[in-house]
Amino acid sequence: MRLIISFLFFLILNTTVAQPTKEFTEQEYLEMQDKIRFSMNGNFDEGLNYVTELQKSTNNEHLSFAYGAGSYLYQLKGNRAKCDEWYNKALAYYKKLPESVQKINLRAYLYNYRGLTEWKRKNFSDALSNYQEGIKLSIKTSDVIQTVKFKSNIALVNEEVGNYELAIKNLRQNSDFLDKNESLYEKDQFQNSKSNIYTNLGNVYEGYFMKDRKKLFLLDSAEYFYKRAITYSQNYIDNKMTATLSLGNIYLLKRDFKNAERAYFDISIYAKQNNDETYYKIANHNLGDLYYSQKNYDKALIFLKKVDSMSLKEKKIDNTYFQSNYIQAKIYSIKNEPELAFKHSKIYLDSYEKYEGQLREEALEVNYKLGTANLSDEMVSIQEKYKYEVLWNKALKVLYVILVVGIVFFLIKSIRDKNKAQKKMNALIEEFKANLEKKEIEKAEIEKAALERPLFVEVPELEDDGLLKKENANLSIDEAKENKIVEKLLALEEKLEYLNADFTLSYVAKKIKTNTTYLSYVVNKRFGKSFGEYSNELKINYVINQMITNHLYRKYSTQAIAESVGFKNAVSFAKSFRKRTGVSPAQFANNI
Repeated sequence: MRLIISFLFFLILNTTVAQPTKEFTEQEYLEMQDKIRFSMNGNFDEGLNYVTELQKSTNNEHLSFAYGAGSYLYQLKGNRAKCDEWYNKALAYYKKLPESVQKINLRAYLYNYRGLTEWKRKNFSDALSNYQEGIKLSIKTSDVIQTVKFKSNIALVNEEVGNYELAIKNLRQNSDFLDKNESLYEKDQFQNSKSNIYTNLGNVYEGYFMKDRKKLFLLDSAEYFYKRAITYSQNYIDNKMTATLSLGNIYLLKRDFKNAERAYFDISIYAKQNNDETYYKIANHNLGDLYYSQKNYDKALIFLKKVDSMSLKEKKIDNTYFQSNYIQAKIYSIKNEPELAFKHSKIYLDSYEKYEGQLREEALEVNYKLGTANLSDEMVSIQEKYKYEVLWNKALKVLYVILVVGIVFFLIKSIRDKNKAQKKMNALIEEFKANLEKKEIEKAEIEKAALERPLFVEVPELEDDGLLKKENANLSIDEAKENKIVEKLLALEEKLEYLNADFTLSYVAKKIKTNTTYLSYVVNKRFGKSFGEYSNELKINYVINQMITNHLYRKYSTQAIAESVGFKNAVSFAKSFRKRTGVSPAQFANNI
């Protein structure tokens, strides 16, 4: 009797606690996928309800997708722990599936959701890795729609790290593809995709303008695409809010304050009503920026202090937070309140250095992966080629001995080289300081000579090629003319003209209105070197100074540094740098 009662109790308990299960047809599964995806445009809680419904399925494929999509929804809600927990569950269910095309497509979806998660976390390198793996699988199964999504997401990564032209190219290609293949998409799916692409294009053009503010046409392009995005976003609240907020930024940049204010208040009111702290914080920052632009400083501070309050509450340092402190520092400086100006400027500088340092590292990693991704196939083929070759045991033993001896030798040499490089680097720093002092003295002497000579000293104009060929080996120039040429050269140095790739003998001669013969003669006489050597030394000295005084500059790649001082390629730059310093740019930076 007791056994029967226990059995009945267990049966009732199990029936009460166990989650009801449901069998989904393939069509119901696809419809549920679309509902979950559309919820990611703003209604995250509704999306999680759909996920919970799909989790009642007994199909491992359905469960894997539900947990994968749910993990990204939790990231959008700011619940990082739940996001990671659910993604691991998604992978666990995925591993239970037999090999099939559906399994490959599912893995691509999971890569996409993880990539989006890392992108939201500002881990752009990890996001790119997930997208690159996912797009390979989508291409393998000819999943065109998913391939387009991956390309758009990769464009977002490029936009985040400053690869604007590449991002624009990818997004425009995707937009054209959507227009030509609209029949492949459901109506809602097509509109959502167009909304996302147009918003992203607006973001890229806006970011590109912020990098180069002389290109005003970029603002017009950004405005055009944000308006198109709003048109396609009527059913997608999150997309519409993002596009409206961004359109307000364009109005502000164009100093259309009335329309900018209207856009920001629309976002602020909607975000407040829906407890969306992220959009509410951004809207308050932008209103603060707007009123600062109008010199309404007290009103600006009201909104900027709200930003600080929310950021400190969230314990989150982001772009909005340190930009808010940047504006506050400027306002307090204008209001002649030095203590508050210093306080907010320090907050800005500390936050900016941390944020930019992390972003720069991500950018370097992303560009490395973009540049080397196509080499992976080549590496695999090389490995396959030599996979079956076996070395003789005797040869291996000899190799081990050589390897040990080589490592010991290398370590000893590295220590010596490091000490030698350190001494040379210290000597270079002292030499660099001495050269600066010498240059200041020389500049003062030339200025003094310039005051003593007649007000107008004619410098020989450019001669034609026929005259240049008759160059006299015993050429001599009046000292006043020499001083004038050197004075103009120093003026070009102060303007950092030598950082341009076209800083050549003929370019400079034309710039200072003399001929190449005179210029070459004066450089050789005054500096004891050819013009090419003189130009290279200026560039290398600039790099040395930047490395010594700017710790962020040391993190640049050799290619980036070479381009920053006008070298056409990293190889010639590294060769000139080593000739000047005795070490490579990377070694010099590490020693510092």
